[in-house]
Amino acid sequence: MKRVLMGIAILAVIIVGVLAVTIFADKKEEAKTNFDVAVLSGEPEGIAAAVSAARNGMETVLIVGEEDIGGLMTSGMLNFLDVSSDQKGNPANAGIFQEWHEKVGGTIGFDIGEARAAFMEMIDSEKNLTLREGVELSDAVKNGKALTAIEITNESGDEQTITAKRFIDSSKDADLAIAAGAPYFIGGRDIGLEDKKMAVTLMFHFNNVDWDQVTKAAKEGVFGGGGVNGNVAWGFSELHDTYKPHYAELTRLRGLNIVKENDGSVIVNALQIFGVDGLDEAEKQQAIEIGKEETKYILTYLQQNFPGFENAEIESFPDQLYVRETVHVQAEYQLPLSDVWENKDHWDSIGFGAYPVDVQATSPSDYGYVYGKPVQYAIPFRSLVPLEVDNLLVASKASGYSSLAAASARVLPVGMTTGQAAGAASAISINAEQNFRELAEDKAAIAQLQEKLKEQGANLYAFSEAFPYEGEWFYPGIKTLLNYGLIVGGYENQLPVDKPLMEVSFANILSNGIQRINSSEAEKLTENIAALRSLVTEDQQLTRDKAAQMILALQGLERENGAAWDYLVELNMTDDTIYEKLNENKKLTGAEGYYLAALILNDLQ
Repeated sequence: MKRVLMGIAILAVIIVGVLAVTIFADKKEEAKTNFDVAVLSGEPEGIAAAVSAARNGMETVLIVGEEDIGGLMTSGMLNFLDVSSDQKGNPANAGIFQEWHEKVGGTIGFDIGEARAAFMEMIDSEKNLTLREGVELSDAVKNGKALTAIEITNESGDEQTITAKRFIDSSKDADLAIAAGAPYFIGGRDIGLEDKKMAVTLMFHFNNVDWDQVTKAAKEGVFGGGGVNGNVAWGFSELHDTYKPHYAELTRLRGLNIVKENDGSVIVNALQIFGVDGLDEAEKQQAIEIGKEETKYILTYLQQNFPGFENAEIESFPDQLYVRETVHVQAEYQLPLSDVWENKDHWDSIGFGAYPVDVQATSPSDYGYVYGKPVQYAIPFRSLVPLEVDNLLVASKASGYSSLAAASARVLPVGMTTGQAAGAASAISINAEQNFRELAEDKAAIAQLQEKLKEQGANLYAFSEAFPYEGEWFYPGIKTLLNYGLIVGGYENQLPVDKPLMEVSFANILSNGIQRINSSEAEKLTENIAALRSLVTEDQQLTRDKAAQMILALQGLERENGAAWDYLVELNMTDDTIYEKLNENKKLTGAEGYYLAALILNDLQ
């Protein structure tokens, strides 16, 4: 009996001791406020950044606010991945992204519970990584231009200061970068379209869906048919037209991207909600409510018309919207759309993008644009280095991309690639006692970063890849027009360069181009733009002399027929290349019209 009591007593002491150590350890972690690297956001990009920094020997803290671990992939239910291949046919994005991706099955669709568990496993496996959940950024602390600390607030309102040598902002809206004073622009302001708001999406989560019937419907062409691969299905594009939204001015159903969860339920990415300011919490909440109501009507329609959905029910809704675009931080290198089109490599490449340039619709009256489909292009390290703030990298869809380039680079595999690079760069920066801006200018340091990334599984190599219209005399014109979103190449990267250019197309390029290149100048030229458009004859092919008349009208000038071209030449508004091509009045091809329009618009920059 005494032995039993003695054993119980010893066991009790051990348990109390373990609890005491655990509590002490927890308090110690909670109390720790000084780190090598602080990463903001539990989004996938932030997790990749924090894991990378920790693996490279840095004492790292991951600051997670109200979002779930995994952010958009988990609480946003975005479980249909936008994955791409590189020029060799391999996954364009590897490293930490691929490590996580393999944990959740390695397909384009994943189970949300597995995704969350995989992220937590990666976080928990790093002894150098401290996770702080349920805290929000309240302020940034700087010494001159150098970011030195952040103020955070927990759910009880208690404030704490976290100091670090380096910081990584992977929040959706560049919260830390903005708080620290980094310059930025919203939406399409860089091309004169500040009010451009791409559609946001509320996923819907259904149960009691017969997957075999969905598979059969895809193969039999229901709603245009689609593809099925294991636990994912996509297509059914005729739903664009056949489903009539209840909130017709605010929503639209596009083709379905469907992922079957492990429990048999399905999550669908298809509902577009328009006119939502992704930086306005009230507007986002209202959009969620509209999305929930529209989903009820969608479900009824699918029950009646889509095989496999007859008995479907709403299982749940995500906690957040899929907001495709808000903030773009201005960086040491702002990746332009032309780099994407040209499949361009960079000396400071830290990873690849290869996703189509997919600008989503902004209203029910348009269907968005695909400006091109690259083979692959490099993400420069300089695009992660914000202007005006030292010791900070931005690794998210808010990184230093033009608004058009971001339509490709915003996808999560690219974001996790930039996160991994940011984490590794933090270690190199600290060890070399260089700030990030100095590192970005140091070719030896960048080479060290690239080697480190390759050692740690990243897909990274120097490359060369041809691009459409490379070397053509008219390509400089295409490049200008592409960077302002004035021409669209589509998935095939084809422009009507050899086809006749219509008068209305030329007028649109000029008038829209002025607005995008210099909106303040466009306001002054309202009457001139109207005069330009008054010269347009519908369904009429553009001639050299009519093009000259339009250009002069834009300047508030007027000449008739051939005199217009001569006057244009006299004003030095042409160059030798186009002068030789248009030595007589003739119908213009797309190539000639693009080149001429770009000459005029370049003068306005």
